[in-house]
Amino acid sequence: MLLFFRIFALLPLPLVHFLGVWLGLLSLLRPSHRQAIANNLRQAGLYSPGLLIRTAMEFGKGMTELAPIWVRPLATVTGWVREVRGWEHVEAARAAGKGLIVLGPHLGCLELAGLYLAARLPITALYRRPRQAWAHTLMQAGRNRGQAKMVEPNLAGVRALLTALKRNEAAWVLPDQKANKGEGAWAPLFGRWAYMPTLLYRLAASSGAQPLLFYCKRLNWGRGYRLVIEPLPVLPAETATAMRIVNHALEESVRRMPEQYLWTYQLHRLRHGEMPPAESAA
Repeated sequence: MLLFFRIFALLPLPLVHFLGVWLGLLSLLRPSHRQAIANNLRQAGLYSPGLLIRTAMEFGKGMTELAPIWVRPLATVTGWVREVRGWEHVEAARAAGKGLIVLGPHLGCLELAGLYLAARLPITALYRRPRQAWAHTLMQAGRNRGQAKMVEPNLAGVRALLTALKRNEAAWVLPDQKANKGEGAWAPLFGRWAYMPTLLYRLAASSGAQPLLFYCKRLNWGRGYRLVIEPLPVLPAETATAMRIVNHALEESVRRMPEQYLWTYQLHRLRHGEMPPAESAA
């Protein structure tokens, strides 16, 4: 499998994305996959048959682009970022002597957004080990480049994030992830309650670091990517209010390019024994 990924990674990006389009369209033949996308789009008030198809196409691109992004040289893949909007927010935080809490949602090319930043400044990020050994080897080689440092999601990993922020470096956090029991709080997202991590809010309160929203938009026809960096307001100490502010910003970003959000992710699924708040999440 590793050999296949390394060979596939040599293909030019336009061809990689072209093949991804067909992979995504084929994925719609799976009723459960198609229904998961459609249900999430409907809940967000965004559903249309055309958007369902475009979302599947972008999902396929997200699958096929992993190999070249992880395998090709760092300078090559970061060179695919044709435009950067908002880098001045990174420079302003650095000039003020503040660390950066980088919020990387499941929007656009998540991997490339992190690598672009790692090529320019130190960044520490949590990661979950894949079940397959070959996938872990590939992911580690692809992500641990530039000034990136990957740490496991345990107490030592959280300490590493806080240490990085206190050194005025960057810490990467997924803002739209399903939290483990005891590690999150309920917050509204796209009209439904979701049990989401509170880690980023604890990091912000402990470090005074600047939170920024990062995502890489895929450009048409495999032309590359546009990195977008959006500032967030100063987050209040009260976690529930801070979560609403971050989730609102996330929703606004997704609505600008909904086809590139990972609508298959089961963020709103309920585990055994979980009970969301009784009031409406609207």
